[in-house]
Amino acid sequence: MRHRSVADLMTPTAVAVQRGTSFKEIARLLDEYGITAVPVVDEEDRPVGVVSEADLLRRHTTKDGPSTAEAMMSSPVHTARPSWTAMEAARLMERHHVKRLPVVDAGGRLIGVLSRSDLLQLFLRRDRSIQEEIREDVVMRILGLSPAAVHIDVDEGRVTLSGTLHRKDLGPLLVRLCESVDGVVEVVDHLVVETPEEAGEGGGTQEAGVTREAGVTGEAAKAGQAGQPEEAGEPPR
Repeated sequence: MRHRSVADLMTPTAVAVQRGTSFKEIARLLDEYGITAVPVVDEEDRPVGVVSEADLLRRHTTKDGPSTAEAMMSSPVHTARPSWTAMEAARLMERHHVKRLPVVDAGGRLIGVLSRSDLLQLFLRRDRSIQEEIREDVVMRILGLSPAAVHIDVDEGRVTLSGTLHRKDLGPLLVRLCESVDGVVEVVDHLVVETPEEAGEGGGTQEAGVTREAGVTGEAAKAGQAGQPEEAGEPPR
């Protein structure tokens, strides 16, 4: 499965300001470009902060201190790398309670901005695309099952699985993998498990009947393993 990356979703940087940019110039840029915040960069285009509409309103209300980007900006700035998955970026936003992340290259220079609205693009995937990815990548390629073994119905990102499996561990694994697909909002498990022993003995079947919600941007995992995001430049934990 290929998860859409930060590079796929981010808005390439068209607007950034310097530390000395004035209140009025920042307000003009926000209005002109229809954005709610702007990164503040140093002389080498490395982000040092972010000035948002809220920062401007706060400065206008208090009228305390200089009206420059450096005086008004939120800092330190939390950044993302273009190779990150959407889930990694979403977790960083949640951890630091921010609505956007400047995206930097290997040298720490600004190349784009990722906002919450950009992440919402994940949920605009067509149901047919989600269905095809689950069938081809999850069911056939990863689990090695016949496409006829599992029926996949997708409606507005809600995935319903049905069919008969012959190993008890496959059901939970299939559900977790479906949850990791970009655009999946919820997974409903109507799978039936019938082991060869049960079939030979005339035993009953088991139906899970579990409904589970996926993460905001799809769980970036294989077999239920989820990576933790790291800020650009931080060593993996």
